[in-house]
Amino acid sequence: MQNYVHVAVGVIVNEKDEVLIALRPSDKDQGGLWEFAGGKKEETETIELALEREFAEELDIKLKSYFPLLKIKHSYEDVSVLLDVWMITDYIGTPKGLEGQRVEWRSLKSLECIDFPAANKKIIRSIKLPKFLPITPDLGDLSSVKKIFKTYNKQQIELVQFRQTHLNANEYLSWFKDAQTIAKEYSIELIFNGDIKNVDVSEASGFHANSRRLMQMSQRPIVRDKIFGASCHNLIELKKAMALDADYVSLSPVLQSSKYDDFSLGWQTFKKLACEADIPVYALGGVGPNDLKTARSNGSYGVSGISSWFNRSEI
Repeated sequence: MQNYVHVAVGVIVNEKDEVLIALRPSDKDQGGLWEFAGGKKEETETIELALEREFAEELDIKLKSYFPLLKIKHSYEDVSVLLDVWMITDYIGTPKGLEGQRVEWRSLKSLECIDFPAANKKIIRSIKLPKFLPITPDLGDLSSVKKIFKTYNKQQIELVQFRQTHLNANEYLSWFKDAQTIAKEYSIELIFNGDIKNVDVSEASGFHANSRRLMQMSQRPIVRDKIFGASCHNLIELKKAMALDADYVSLSPVLQSSKYDDFSLGWQTFKKLACEADIPVYALGGVGPNDLKTARSNGSYGVSGISSWFNRSEI
């Protein structure tokens, strides 16, 4: 059985979508590369205590709230590591390099995997996912697509799940191709939510599986340099998505809404399920952009939804 060095890693993203990183000293292993703060868990510590200790010792800040984001196993030539990655949502103090290390706030878009140790690649891929992931409402015609994309663009939305439940597979593919052309005008990328057999010809940025499709899959349905997401409603579906190496899941319904008027998870159950996931989770169902702080305090990476990004007159 392979032994892994258990490492607590923390990610802090500020309101400007900048992440806190530090430069490894040149005399250390993988020196000269950037890293996310953290360190090895001591035998007598919980992973949470290790995270708090490392941030106090390295950056002189006290962590107040955080939630699990990822677990990553990676083997280098001389050591195998288990990165236990947490998203930190609140802390006390001003980060500074107590060990003489250079510390910077770097924009998420500027992060390049080559500047970090290899095990960090999945962290970078995950935190580049947007905090908001809208889902298109069902539209009566293609002329409405331009209208809603213009609304997304005003809110600086760059990734959208294109969902049209009233179309058959061929109709959806045709609409998607036209929507792609319109989306490019607004610098928006689209996630395909149609028949998986059409995803390659769609040239989409990713694929989203509903829970029924998810449970029928035996392997990841799309190449790893594109985004794979799935809809989940319970722990069984969450575990299936993780087994298929999904990049994110939406977990719903959090609250009662027009779509879910007879059942909701509630924030307490949502948090319990989200903390079981080793991948980013989006809160969905009765929530919107204004609920991001609440969502993150309950273990959600971000917020997804259909109507939350519009006034009634816009859809």
